[in-house]
Amino acid sequence: MAEKKQDKERSVEERLKDLYQLQTYHSEIDRIKILRGELPNEVKDREDEIVRFQTRIAKHEEEIANLTALVKTKQGEIETRREKIAKYEEQINNVRNNREFAFLEKEKEFESLEIELAEKNIREARAKIEAKTADIAHDKEELADNEVILEQKKKELEEIISETRQQEEEIREKIKDIEVNIDDYTLAAFKRIRKNAHNGLGIVTVQRNACGGCFNRIPPQRQLEIRMHKKVIVCEYCGRIMIDSALAGIEEEPKVEAPEKKKGRKTAEKKGV
Repeated sequence: MAEKKQDKERSVEERLKDLYQLQTYHSEIDRIKILRGELPNEVKDREDEIVRFQTRIAKHEEEIANLTALVKTKQGEIETRREKIAKYEEQINNVRNNREFAFLEKEKEFESLEIELAEKNIREARAKIEAKTADIAHDKEELADNEVILEQKKKELEEIISETRQQEEEIREKIKDIEVNIDDYTLAAFKRIRKNAHNGLGIVTVQRNACGGCFNRIPPQRQLEIRMHKKVIVCEYCGRIMIDSALAGIEEEPKVEAPEKKKGRKTAEKKGV
């Protein structure tokens, strides 16, 4: 890419012409994007939905794995506690006093309560597993639907892009070529103005004595300064760079003069006509 020309070598008029041409190219890119419509956003939304469902499914599967491990652990605890109960019952048959009998009965009761609690935990875990399995089935259906829609949207977008790709690439090359002729400060200011403008216009023409961006009236003295092309002038209302129609190569619409009011009959009579 060629080096940028020194700012001093180029007049303000030349820079303004380049900026306006640059705006024209960017407007063409914007027009192409409008042709694509909301498809890029719809594709992005579907991709986000797919990621969301994949994340949900993975989370449910992880929770099911944890619940399954919990069930297995509780089943092991139940078996261990049942073995303890059997051992206590065997010891009860050989007790020597009431104190030892009461102690073993208390231990049996404790183990039985722990078994009941473990069984409750198992039932709750299995209910959650069933619910999460149903959620996974539902999410997989939604995931499959979104994947089908995403493929359709991608195909539509690719068709539109393929139709405009060459044109867009050519315009972008022209943009690169013309940006070489604009100094960094002016180019950065133009891009900043364009980014903040709702319609993407960073430079506009004066139309019918008003700014072509925000349509606020421009004072005659300001318009004269714009036509002189001695400096870069921005609109005090919207901040856009302004140029006159002649510099942009646009024929200004002729002003329509208001017809003079006909003198009334009474007025004529007063003058003795």
